Amino acid sequence: MSSLPSYYLSPEDYVSLERQAEYKSEYVDGVMYAMAGGSERHNLIAGNLIAELNVQLRKVPWRVHPSDLKVRVPNSKKFFYPDVSVVCGETEFADDARDVILNPILIIEVLSESTAAFDRGKKFQSYQQMESLQEYLLVAQDEYVVEHYLRQENDHWLYTKVTGLEEAIILPTLKCQIALSDIYSKVT
Repeated sequence: MSSLPSYYLSPEDYVSLERQAEYKSEYVDGVMYAMAGGSERHNLIAGNLIAELNVQLRKVPWRVHPSDLKVRVPNSKKFFYPDVSVVCGETEFADDARDVILNPILIIEVLSESTAAFDRGKKFQSYQQMESLQEYLLVAQDEYVVEHYLRQENDHWLYTKVTGLEEAIILPTLKCQIALSDIYSKVT
């Protein structure tokens, strides 16, 4: 009887391969998943969020990171590339390579048709294991909608949905707010 080949990668093997790769891959429980390139809308939205957060947080010791830094869920075999992450104070890295962060306070994912269910489901469940994470944003590409999750006591999450360009999303942990018209600036 033949056995199926094993494609399991250890977290260490994943990190080693990923650091040499020409493209980005996320890692969940021993399996690497290649990431598709983002659309113009996706990139405009992520860029607008990064720009607005950098302006609002420029006088406080918070760091805004684009999607080139991996986030590792602690005590797990999960690595993700959030579209935007924010760290309060010093960034905690997994090792001296300084390309895997451990302590985001805010994570933002820009939704696409192919990733929306995963971003809302298994990925969010994984992110919730991070004690540092206080806020999670899901930003739609095809309509002016931002979904906000705010950590409450006992690891409950408060959900708020904001729609329309005349509205703003409030980020209480960061003590700032972002108008949806700024998030979707130049996005048609």
